[in-house]
Amino acid sequence: MESVLIPSLKQSVMITSFVLFMMVVIEYINVQSRNRWAGQLHRSPFMQILISALLGITPGCLGAFTVVSLYTHRLIGFAGLVTVMIATSGDEAFVMFSLFPGKALILQGVLLVIAVGSGWLVHRFVPDKDAAIPHGFEVHEADICHCFSRSSIIPQLKKLSFERTVLLLGTFLFLFLLLLGAVGTLGWDWKKITFLVGAGFLLFVFLTVPEHFLKEHLYRHVVKKHLLRLFLWTWGAFMALYLIRSNLSLTHLLENNLYMVLLIAVLIGLVPESGPHLIFVTLFSEGLLPFSILLANSIVQDGHGILPLLAESRKDFLKVKAINMGIGLITGGAFLLAGW
Repeated sequence: MESVLIPSLKQSVMITSFVLFMMVVIEYINVQSRNRWAGQLHRSPFMQILISALLGITPGCLGAFTVVSLYTHRLIGFAGLVTVMIATSGDEAFVMFSLFPGKALILQGVLLVIAVGSGWLVHRFVPDKDAAIPHGFEVHEADICHCFSRSSIIPQLKKLSFERTVLLLGTFLFLFLLLLGAVGTLGWDWKKITFLVGAGFLLFVFLTVPEHFLKEHLYRHVVKKHLLRLFLWTWGAFMALYLIRSNLSLTHLLENNLYMVLLIAVLIGLVPESGPHLIFVTLFSEGLLPFSILLANSIVQDGHGILPLLAESRKDFLKVKAINMGIGLITGGAFLLAGW
């Protein structure tokens, strides 16, 4: 069992580290461009759908959160809401780009096309009633990050907060293990260099950003809310993968009941949570599931992106889920019939 626990633990650490790097990059960019998305929207319904799709394929839930906010402020229609929830894969997108970057890029491209097409059909055939009452998402001055101020760096480092200390120590520990070869590859390849560059960027961010951004956006949002849960789900998915691969009857069951697996993937996709869907990501990465199953699950699932909508309008939440479930079943079934 130890021969499985340790390698899966190391792989989970590498994936979680990559996810941390990507989430920090997106959070860093997003907080500095906050409140500019709305200004880019045109009156054209097609542009709303296209922008929603582009925001949706952005890894993580920030794009979906943005579109939900725009929808509740009546800046986009219901079609844009459906579009972003089809396009988004939540935090699982980070894991996919870590495990199979080429295929993940293809998947995102397919999701983009399906999302735009489905969004346009929804716009044409589903009545677009008024959005829910705006919930008052506001951008306070404290949320607008002036993320690099030379005059503030030294004073911040002289009075290290608990959160900054934890993030810096964690990054230094990961760098040490990476250089030692305890995690990642022993030799020097593009993957190791990528992780070193990523760790260097994390150090730069953790050393220079102001306290509010570090505590609220990086520590409380990225680390406390997402990272530990993602690590545990990833490790659990790898352990489940080992059990499936070591059990020939389970492997046989998967290979010979793909339509049942498709239905299960779509039903699990209804769960507004990042984590359970990772089992389909890991099974696909090992060649135990076809592309169609992962595609169907990705269409239906939206991570945490839809949760703000649930708080505002349960009716719209159920409508989006029902539409996306139908699209996921139809698309997944069609791709499965085509041998994908």
